[in-house]
Amino acid sequence: MRIARWLLAACLAGGLCVAGGFAGARVLRVRADATRPASALQADQNVKAIDVTAKKYEFNPSPIHVKQGAKVQLKITALDHTHGFQINLYPDGAPTTGDPGLIFASKQDCVEIEKGATVTVEFMAHTPGTYSFKCCKRCGLGHGGMKGQVIVEP
Repeated sequence: MRIARWLLAACLAGGLCVAGGFAGARVLRVRADATRPASALQADQNVKAIDVTAKKYEFNPSPIHVKQGAKVQLKITALDHTHGFQINLYPDGAPTTGDPGLIFASKQDCVEIEKGATVTVEFMAHTPGTYSFKCCKRCGLGHGGMKGQVIVEP
């Protein structure tokens, strides 16, 4: 697993993983912050980085507002114990067919965030709308209410 993360980070830092940039990608890229050099992050001036905390039973901030067309990095830190992050690919109430509204660079799934760790979720905000996300790792009695939203504005 560490080798796969290292290879992914090296590939992403070199810009060789996704031919054509985000335009053809449909999946989620998740990495620990330490796997990509800070200089590579600073080099991409078009990325909107947002710090998010996860703790019983909330994500903060929420809602999160971004502009259509923005490349977004959600840097999610679990403060109290292990949480998860899972976001809808299509706007709330929209059909779940055709091109998704959020375009990811690797497979979209439940992202586990261990206590004290920070995980970065990166995507392109392609289609305006409200995208709901939730904790996908059972975290206690209030787990079902641990939700949030990303609002993509035109």
